[in-house]
Amino acid sequence: MNFEERLRDRDAWPIGDECSARRVLDLLLSTKTVFLVVRECFYGTTRFDDFVARIGTSAPAVSRALAQLKAARIITPVVYREPGSRARDEYRLTKAGEDLLPVLLSLTQWGDTYLQEGRPPLSFVEADTGRPVRVRVTADPVPEKGADDIEIRLNPAARPALVVATDSTRQRCDPELSA
Repeated sequence: MNFEERLRDRDAWPIGDECSARRVLDLLLSTKTVFLVVRECFYGTTRFDDFVARIGTSAPAVSRALAQLKAARIITPVVYREPGSRARDEYRLTKAGEDLLPVLLSLTQWGDTYLQEGRPPLSFVEADTGRPVRVRVTADPVPEKGADDIEIRLNPAARPALVVATDSTRQRCDPELSA
């Protein structure tokens, strides 16, 4: 990137706490759990116990992450009640939370390219066409995709193999099973 003329002397304009990227990092990446809760919201997780199980961290860590995201208006609690049980909260992304989709996809795309050995475990495609969804920096007008426009697919040849639930049984996902 290049700076406009008046910004070329970088010592003349310290950005400090004004930096939006810094503010996002303070909010979303203050702990790994915070961002993983956001990831799980995109993956359809809404309930506290499911966040704990899917993220693989402690209940107090998830509780702190949910509180932080709620305070930042990234998620909102929605009350639900199962018969015979007390009312509890589910957590849903707000508009601000949904607007984090390109951030999640960018991080995932970068990790798929530079950190995965072999095929990544998941792929993100247009639900209608099956075409891969990619995040790019462009000046061209491009129609935006929302979370509802994207389908997450399993890459069966990925290593390590994932375990998927199928008709209340759990089986190892192997290339032979997807044929």
